[in-house]
Amino acid sequence: MASHLFFVIGPAGSGKSTVSTLIARQLGAAYLDKDSVATLFTEALLSAHGSDPHERDHNEYYQRVVMDLEYQTLLRLAGDNLRIGTTVVLDAPFVRYFPQEDFLEQAALTHDWPADTRITVVHVTVDGERVRDRVEGRGYKRDNWKLAHWDEFWATAQASECRWRGAHHALYDNSADGRDDDDVRAAIDALV
Repeated sequence: MASHLFFVIGPAGSGKSTVSTLIARQLGAAYLDKDSVATLFTEALLSAHGSDPHERDHNEYYQRVVMDLEYQTLLRLAGDNLRIGTTVVLDAPFVRYFPQEDFLEQAALTHDWPADTRITVVHVTVDGERVRDRVEGRGYKRDNWKLAHWDEFWATAQASECRWRGAHHALYDNSADGRDDDDVRAAIDALV
């Protein structure tokens, strides 16, 4: 049976982690969160370069060098799991790569994903006011720029359209607070 690879995408504060962990739990899948996979080495690289270890949005060194390392590491780990037949859920924004229509094809080749891997891209959507409340509430230092430049951040987040070929694309509206597991299970069942 083919493995299934889920890309759970959306802006900071949209609820990607909540949706991703529910999908992984329901399917018994590997859950790979970019922050868990990469934050320690990202902060070390930024510090070693003399940069603020928490600034990513407008850090030229992060954008030019570190970000691609984070994503390549995540995609490589996905490949390791897919090759042993494990379904994988990736939790990361991936915004930089949205315009690249062949992104999934290139990632599959680079990271040796099995040819029969089914890919689903779950676009987590939520209204801007709720996103801002969530980003403020979580209190991450890496969100300081986003909050200080909210209009610019949100305009960019809203304008980003994922153009990837080779996947089933599905929307998940995560605007409501207090969704129960049954709501999410029903949505996941529609995806698989």
